[in-house]
Amino acid sequence: MDKFYEEAVKVPFGAKHLDAVLCVPTGSVTRSGVILTHGAGGDMNFCHLVSLAHSLASSGFLCLRFTCKGLNLVYRVRAYHAVWEYLKSLQRFTLKHIFVGGRSMGGRAAAALARQLSDAESEDAVQGLICLSFPLHPQGQTQAHQQRSADLRGLPEHMPVLFVSGSEDNMCDRVLLQRLVKEMKAQSEVFWLNGGNHGLRVPGRTEESILEDVNSRVITWMRKWAA
Repeated sequence: MDKFYEEAVKVPFGAKHLDAVLCVPTGSVTRSGVILTHGAGGDMNFCHLVSLAHSLASSGFLCLRFTCKGLNLVYRVRAYHAVWEYLKSLQRFTLKHIFVGGRSMGGRAAAALARQLSDAESEDAVQGLICLSFPLHPQGQTQAHQQRSADLRGLPEHMPVLFVSGSEDNMCDRVLLQRLVKEMKAQSEVFWLNGGNHGLRVPGRTEESILEDVNSRVITWMRKWAA
């Protein structure tokens, strides 16, 4: 028996819709959901997102991944909010916790949404944040890290945050991220992929082995904070 099934859905967003896919665990009642989105390029079918979504669903977590084309962060956050409201509206699921996350720019959008909802003191606040290859600064422009980390610094103490970053990521200086984690109020931790770049590729390692490591770490973290 398959551990999950997939369902393509359309998320209302203003006068249009966002393409999305639900990965639903089978055989048990799921209490925790995860929303994921892609970076500045690509879409929800980026191999890392698909792999993580399938691993999460196989481990009992509902996962909704979506596509939002566009490089405007404000627009991406608005889209993310629409997806958040959509998932909460699905009455066939009784979700107790919803985590948000994304890869690269998608992680920035997720962080901004998490801060907005925590600032609003919503009863349905984000349970936790997953940042895959968070772009702390543009390549060669480390001075931009203060601006790009503003939403992360504004997250409350009770918010758990997981960063998954390559140690050689040229858009996330290791020293700067470690300093940020120490300065954040939120309960943050980093999984460093040794030798990994912004795309989480490592010379000499297969993509399969890398994804296995990343997915395992994310699921272990999810089980800790979804209890």
